[in-house]
Order: sequence, then structure tokens, then C-alpha cells
Amino acid sequence: MLILASASPRRRELLTQAGFEFSVQPADIPEDPFRDEDPIAYVTRLAREKAEAVYAQRCGSDATVQVLGADTTVTLDNQLLGKPENAEDAARMLRVLSGRTHRVITGVSLVTAARTQVAAEVTAVQFLSLSEEEIRHYIATGEPMDKAGAYAIQGYAARWIPRIHGCYFNVVGLPISLVSTLLECAPR
Repeated sequence: MLILASASPRRRELLTQAGFEFSVQPADIPEDPFRDEDPIAYVTRLAREKAEAVYAQRCGSDATVQVLGADTTVTLDNQLLGKPENAEDAARMLRVLSGRTHRVITGVSLVTAARTQVAAEVTAVQFLSLSEEEIRHYIATGEPMDKAGAYAIQGYAARWIPRIHGCYFNVVGLPISLVSTLLECAPR
């Protein structure tokens, strides 16, 4: 039995689209980065902590349970751009990303009775230059407010992304092929 330790509707959609059967139990852990924490270390730590928290709450010693945790961040110049706190913060993030290439990093963790696996996927995303009017209009849609980096590649912001290098699904929030590999390698 697979449990997704995330409340993200995008992660649920991606797992469903890929044909996985699973239940959902979001983890409630602090998501603050440690001082000077590397972005990859940050997302893999959060993914592991989420999966371990749900496993401990729900699973005990049930050898059939697998808990998948994930966390995504956007980074540019080693600055983490998580979910915006408000419209002003979203505008700030979009200005930072405008006309530049940034990285989207998703950490994933699979916890089973036998072991804990962690991995990360990194995708480079190029943004066109955005005008202040485009930024204001986009924020008014509400789409940026619960997204790392204040944008959704699968939504309105797709018009500003001419190319990516890496896994598209990683930018949406869950690198499906990496998850599939972890599940295939997990002891049964």
C-alpha cells in the first residue's frame, strides 16, 4: 500500500495520471530551511521528514506500507523561492525570475519497513522577461499563491517559459520517473 505524505493536488494528479494506486495523508512538519542549508539538502530533508512522520503515525511495523514524501523549491543564485507569503512576495519572486534561468528541485523520499530512500531531481527553467503589468495580472489570477517560485508551469505562466532542461513533471511538483524508480527498487 502506497501513502502520499502530501496535500498537494498536483502530486495527487501526477501519481493518478501515472497509474499509481495510493492514499493521501499529509504530513505536518516545519518547513523552514536551516541556516546555509543547500537547496538539495533542504528538499531531500523535508521529503524524508514528511515520509518518516507519516510512516511513524500510520504504519508501525506493517511491511506492506510505503510512504512517499516530496518537497519542491525554486532556487536562483542559491536563494530559495518557496511559496509566496502574499501578493507582494509573489511579485518579488516573479521579478527575480524574470529574464533568467532558475532551478526547480524536488526531493523525494520513500520510507518502508526495510529502509528509507531519498533522491532529488533538478530541472533548469528559462523565463522570459516579464513586465510589471504581466506580473500584476498573473498575481490577480491567484495561481501563484500556493506554488514554489510563485508560478505554475502547467498554468498561465507556461506562456513565459520557452524551454526547460530536465523533467517537466519535476517542475509541476513530482518527478514521476524518479518516483517510479524508487518504488521499483523498494524491497517488498
